[in-house]
Amino acid sequence: MTDHLPHLLADLAAPGQPDRLYKALDQATAELVGHKLFTLLYADGQDVARVYSSRPAEYPVSGRKTMGETPWGNLVLKGRQPFLGRDREGIRWAFFDHQLIESMGLGSVINIPVLYDGETIGTMNLLDVEHHYRDEHVAPLARLSPLLVPAFLQARAVARSKT
Repeated sequence: MTDHLPHLLADLAAPGQPDRLYKALDQATAELVGHKLFTLLYADGQDVARVYSSRPAEYPVSGRKTMGETPWGNLVLKGRQPFLGRDREGIRWAFFDHQLIESMGLGSVINIPVLYDGETIGTMNLLDVEHHYRDEHVAPLARLSPLLVPAFLQARAVARSKT
């Protein structure tokens, strides 16, 4: 398995943030474990807000949804634990928009919490066909999530300055 970290760190240091990093993570995660949908969301209270989507027609940037008071929110946002949904039942357990997800041919998911100062400040999300993801896919993705801390802190600060 290729070590993507040196290239991602170089992308993080280069101009054009945060889009440059988002696109580099999209590509790196596709090479590491594969995905048909890659999204990045920062946490804002009980809501999560999308800052990147590999399929913006179906999941547009700036889309928001309330996820805090859900079983998924308790696990990922409050519990700071990754979520691995291997099949459609996992998708249905986690997401109220499961019909859209399934209509896109997606049936498995990995959600990686992005942690900073003891809290989940966002998530990195990969979806693919049913049974695509396995336990061994989680750790390599979790290793990359700290790279998102500066971008998510900035996104939260910008959103809060507008209210």
